[in-house]
Amino acid sequence: MRARSRRTAVALASAVLVLAGCGSAPDPGPASPVPAGIADQTPLSELTPVADPRAHEGPSTAVVAQPDIEPVEPAPTPRLPATVTDHQGTSVTVEDTSRILALDRSGTLAATVFGLGLGDSVVGRDSSTGFPAARDLTLVTSNGHQLNSEAILQLRPTVVLTDTTLGPWDVVLQLRDAGVPVVVVTPQRTLDNNGDIVRAVAGALGVDDAGEQLADRLDREVEAKRAEIAALAPDDESRRPRVVFLYLRGTAGVYHMFGKGSGADALISALGAVDVASEAGINGTRPINPEALAKAKPDVVLLMTKGLESVGGVAGAAEIPGVAQTPAGQHRRFVDMNDYQILSFGPLTASVLDALARALYAPDSLEASG
Repeated sequence: MRARSRRTAVALASAVLVLAGCGSAPDPGPASPVPAGIADQTPLSELTPVADPRAHEGPSTAVVAQPDIEPVEPAPTPRLPATVTDHQGTSVTVEDTSRILALDRSGTLAATVFGLGLGDSVVGRDSSTGFPAARDLTLVTSNGHQLNSEAILQLRPTVVLTDTTLGPWDVVLQLRDAGVPVVVVTPQRTLDNNGDIVRAVAGALGVDDAGEQLADRLDREVEAKRAEIAALAPDDESRRPRVVFLYLRGTAGVYHMFGKGSGADALISALGAVDVASEAGINGTRPINPEALAKAKPDVVLLMTKGLESVGGVAGAAEIPGVAQTPAGQHRRFVDMNDYQILSFGPLTASVLDALARALYAPDSLEASG
């Protein structure tokens, strides 16, 4: 009963936050603004933040409470044929959605298809799609993020959704030559265009109504979560943690900083933290410059779990040139999260923000909750 009461209270509080400031109260719809799994945790508003998030010692792992995708409705019936003009201005007609491939570098598109209720029609996955309901699907990318035309065509897709983050582009042309409709969506991933991507995917699959429901749900979830985080973060901007997102692949010798427009900047900003890469004028991604990183003085390094493992864990990360000279390196203050989740945006956005806020501001609660 206590858990049920807590979930109800969180849902009501979140709804109030979302509606505050509106001229009239719109119908919130049947979907709760509290993502599944999050409602079973202690709300962020009830956590006790560390005294100084800029000086906290030791690493933390951010864990998404519910890593699977909750559809807005089960198996909506597509209205086909659906003709759309994609991100590149190409007119594409989709006549069959029985065998869907949704492929991109961040795993956003497959998660969106599942969120629309069409997960049972997805027949394969990219290397960034790893949420439980999709992880056993056939992999159709190789060498990280390269489209494998043979693997794709073997699955006989009736429609492919993708963007320009995967290549080679010749594979897309080959698919179109084989008669497979390919819809290209924007490659940009941020908190502000979740709804645009959802509507683009929904329109291509002929489920516009489900798309509006999912876009509305995501907007309300994210807005409510950002309000909770704002209450948890320090009011004094000088006490807000300085964070840098590093993409590490030690086995391949890849060490990059993610800056403005990379998606990591939007994530850090939503956490009420300072993105030091954007502050330093870094756009997109750039190889780590040890001097520039040390000068940026991040208090926290945000990174993917496999990336942390690839450099030998916390001890190895702390010795990376540039990192070793930062407060984050000296305090061993690394916050890692599952590679499939941290920059996925889409339906998992609010859950990712919730998990990262706990790791950043109330790391002691992670051990307490088991």
